[in-house]
Formats: sequence, C-alpha cells, structure tokens
Amino acid sequence: MNFLLVLLLFWAMAFGGWLIVRRSFQSADADKIRERLIGAQHAPKSRKAQGTAGPLLTTEDTSRGKVVLRLLARFDLQPKLKTLIEQAGLRWNVARLVHMCLALFLGGYSVGWLFLPANMQLMAFIPGLIAGVLPLVVVARKRSSRLWKFESQFPESLEFIARSMRAGHAFSVSLEMLHREFQEPLAGEFRRAFEEHNLGLPLDTALQKLANRVPLLDVHFFVSAVLLQKRTGGNLAEILDKLASVIRERFKLRGKIRAISAHGRMTGMALSGIPIGVGAMMFLVNREYVTFFITEEVGNYMAIAALVLQVLAYVTIQKIVDIEV
Repeated sequence: MNFLLVLLLFWAMAFGGWLIVRRSFQSADADKIRERLIGAQHAPKSRKAQGTAGPLLTTEDTSRGKVVLRLLARFDLQPKLKTLIEQAGLRWNVARLVHMCLALFLGGYSVGWLFLPANMQLMAFIPGLIAGVLPLVVVARKRSSRLWKFESQFPESLEFIARSMRAGHAFSVSLEMLHREFQEPLAGEFRRAFEEHNLGLPLDTALQKLANRVPLLDVHFFVSAVLLQKRTGGNLAEILDKLASVIRERFKLRGKIRAISAHGRMTGMALSGIPIGVGAMMFLVNREYVTFFITEEVGNYMAIAALVLQVLAYVTIQKIVDIEV
C-alpha cells in the first residue's frame, strides 16, 4: 500500500513537472514569435538582440503623447519622423523624440532668459532652438553613420550572395545565410527581409521594403537587378558580382574626392572657429570692447548679422566641397 502511494506521488510530481516545463517552452516560443512580429520591450541583450533592425510589424504607442501625435499627424510629420528613427536604428517612438526636443527647448530658453541681459531676454529663444534641435541632430548623425556602415558592408554581402548561389543555394536561403555571417546593421536588415518573405510576404515586396528602409542608391540597384532577373531571367550571380565591383569603384572614387576636398573642409572649420576664438580672447583681454555687442542695441544687431553671415559662409563652403559620386 505504501509502495502504491509513493508511486502515485512520484507520478504526480513527474506529471506536474512535465506540465510546468511544457508550459514554459510554449510561453518561450510565443514570446519569440511575438518579438519577431511586433517586437519585445524587454528583449535579451544578446549580440543578435542588440541589432538595430526593427521588428517586422511596428506599432506606434498611442497611449502617450496623444496631443503631440495629433499635431504631428495634422502636419504629416509623424511618418517622416518615424522613418528617420527607424533608419537610425533606434527603438524610440515619435512622441519620445518630440518630448525630448520640447524639454531641451524649454531648458535652453530658461537658461537664456536667466543669463542674458534684460534688453536681450527676447533673444532667449535662440539657445532654446539650438538645444531643441539636438535630439534631431543626434538621430540624423546616427542615421548617416548607420547607412555609411551598411554601405561599406554591402559589396561584400553581394559577393557572398553570388558565391552561395553558385554553390547551389536559392536566393532566399542566401539571404538567411547572409544575416548569420555579417554584422549589424546589414545583418539585421537582411534578417528582416528574409523573415518577411519567410512569413508569407512576396519576395518583390520584401525587397522593396528593404529599399525603403535603406535609402541608398546601391540598394535600389540591387533590388532592381533581382526583380529584373526574376522577370526576364539571366545569371543573377554574375550580375551581383558586377554590381559589387561597381560599388567598390565608387567607394574608391569617393575616398579620393574626400582626400582632395579635405583642404576645403578644414578651411571652412578654421574660418568658422577663428571669430569665436578671437571673441573669447578679446573677452579676456578687453572685456569692455566685447560687451559693446551685448549691452548696446547697435552691437546686438551687428552680432546677429555677423552670426547669420558666419553660418551662411560655413554652409556655402560645405556645399562647395560636398561632391556627390
């Protein structure tokens, strides 16, 4: 009798443990599927989880910042900011970015109002504007850095696809192998394209979405070549090899142009920094000479005109030395 009770107890414990393990595995699988489809807010910090590619189905959190989102939707700015954040590889939402801009604007305006003289407190919006655009500048720099890194990896990825297709793999399988072998951000973008296609999206649509997420001319060439080969036929591996060679030559030419135009960029930086340095030096040596631009109304107008002309000169020099290839 005691043996039967022990046996029943052991069976109940084993059955209960099996149910708990099964439910945990089912929950883990559901979390993985949910993370792939709509993204998880607290994803594990692994190497692949730190990728900058977004989830397959993105949803905007409308529970916060409803007034801001309503104003952005009215001026059709929400899709543009959302695309900018996605291309920068950040997990922010639009409301968070706008709130950061507003908070920094108010902080800069308050600092300007407190520290500027009484006759110049109306100009406190200038430091507020400078502080308010800082989040947008950070996002734009991260976007350009991410796109540059993607572009530097892109020729090697095309050659990898061509080699894998010559080895007998299908194009979609080559995309799957690609996101396993390369680093971010290229691996994340191609992972997203492969998983979209793997979950039922047509290959044409998945590649076109890739071209929209990565607004580079080389990516548009790649997508056009793949879609054209799919409709008309041909040797896709050879096409990708030639495209990779063209991209590498463009990279070399761009490097030569940057080396030649380096003198112009340094000149622009020097000409923009000299007035600031001279003003700081004069403030230490002859403070009364510099306070004229702060205390006198004519000096205020002269300082504003000088600042505007300085910014225009810097922008003009940058446009001259910025040569597109």
